[in-house]
Amino acid sequence: MKVLVTGADGVLGSNLVRVLLKRKYEVTALIEKGKDPVTLNCLNVNRVEGNILNVEDVNRVIEDQDVLIHCAASTSVWPARSEIVNEVNVKGTENVIQACLRFGIKKMIYVGTANSFGFGSIDQPGKEGDSYKSGKYGLDYMDSKKVAQEKVIQAVNHKGLPAVIVNPTFMIGPFDSKPSSGAMILALINNKIPCYTGGGKNYINVADAAVGIANAIKLGKVGECYILGNENLTFKAMFEKISAVVNCSAPKRKLPAGIVKLYGKINALFARLFKFHPSITPELAKISCEEHYYSAQKAVRELKLPQTPLEQGIKDCYEWFKANGYINRK
Repeated sequence: MKVLVTGADGVLGSNLVRVLLKRKYEVTALIEKGKDPVTLNCLNVNRVEGNILNVEDVNRVIEDQDVLIHCAASTSVWPARSEIVNEVNVKGTENVIQACLRFGIKKMIYVGTANSFGFGSIDQPGKEGDSYKSGKYGLDYMDSKKVAQEKVIQAVNHKGLPAVIVNPTFMIGPFDSKPSSGAMILALINNKIPCYTGGGKNYINVADAAVGIANAIKLGKVGECYILGNENLTFKAMFEKISAVVNCSAPKRKLPAGIVKLYGKINALFARLFKFHPSITPELAKISCEEHYYSAQKAVRELKLPQTPLEQGIKDCYEWFKANGYINRK
């Protein structure tokens, strides 16, 4: 079976491609023009350059495929409102949908985000179908992913698109070349996280998310959404978990929400004045003070989603960083 993966060189895509190859699928990776997909080196993958915003590129690469897994997305949160984020996440997904319909793809798997559903508490975590809450943050990344997901669902309901939607939470693991989610591990090792905030989120090993997505090819029900997650942890608990695995110090002080949000505003102001990319923005500051917990029980039940202890994902990420020169520890 031929499987096309967009965004194949990202942390999720890189893990997913490896799972697909182990299952003997013939994998094609759509790579953005001009990018060097270092995490795909030495893999038996058919690499094709293209841009999901170019209809001809999308049509050309999808034409002879059986399955399309759409991982490509812009996750940028600075600036909060961004035309290119909307273009990539919404228009790019529309192009993929149209190509899948045109060439009769057997199954499309759209990789969304758990944020497209309402988050909850430890006792009542968010689940598939819960109303979207993240619009209050004013981030085009979150809003555009929600819109793109709705486009997929509409195509399923009205055009017969054979699509399944998977919604990962915060993923940790190897092949994080950017780095993206693994940046928190590097920051902790380098003593750049002096305090913690009062919020929390759901985490999953990226390798488990990759298995869940690969399983969705056969087990995913058309038109259904599946949250891919594992552990709900406060930021304090997550930092302590990371520190135990990589042998570094975890922050001891909790910052009041008011100070966190003020810092986000000041940081954004300086970022605009001095033209740099802020690590903390007003939007991220708000998010860090709130609980964003989810349940992955539907995916565990229907997609056989693994629930490997998060320590393994942290270790795998750390070891990959060390092997690839991101960490200079002896």
